[in-house]
Amino acid sequence: MTAVTGNDRLHQQLQAGAEALALDLNEGQIGQLMDFLALLQKWNKVYNLTAVRDPQEMMTHHLLDSLAAVAPLRRQAAALQQGGVVAEVKLLDVGSGGGLPGVVFAICCPEVDVSCVDTVGKKAAFIQQAAVALKLRNLHGLHARVETLATPFDIISCRAFASLPDFVNWSRSALAASHGVWLAMKGKHPEDEIAALPADVQVFHVEQLAVPGLAAERCIIWMKQA
Repeated sequence: MTAVTGNDRLHQQLQAGAEALALDLNEGQIGQLMDFLALLQKWNKVYNLTAVRDPQEMMTHHLLDSLAAVAPLRRQAAALQQGGVVAEVKLLDVGSGGGLPGVVFAICCPEVDVSCVDTVGKKAAFIQQAAVALKLRNLHGLHARVETLATPFDIISCRAFASLPDFVNWSRSALAASHGVWLAMKGKHPEDEIAALPADVQVFHVEQLAVPGLAAERCIIWMKQA
């Protein structure tokens, strides 16, 4: 009985969080996010996908944290599509690990084609498993080093992956040359990292994020090739 109560509490927290972020998720998407949380817990026991073990902490530090970036991503994707730049937005999530934020993006933005790349085979396999289990046709797991990818992606994202200079240098070959943008999720405003960016990379927006239930600084650093 306790497990059900705990799950109900997480479900309510997720719904409240999505409402606080004005995401307008349907019941199916909420269900997929809950199923993803369960998958993450199950596979984590064997594959060590994340250091966070507590379901409650997974909800705030992983799911809600990733959800905070969904509205900004939707805006960027819509701008690319409305401007007629692309028919379908392709996003690459670098160092995705357990699929954060990649899987969350795929669930909440069905119009975006999401590929999660990781150098660890079992993590890429987990993403493939999640795509099948959650019936997400727009989600793909790639086992590769990001430097080896040459497919052009419209948006390249990362969350707690590397410093900004390393992130842009490693993923540069995969960014669509004319219109591609980088979306880097960070905690505190990373002034030193921004100062160390290559001369041909421009920060065009720093977007503050509020994560429901998490009293911590979060932001997105939006970058493009100058």
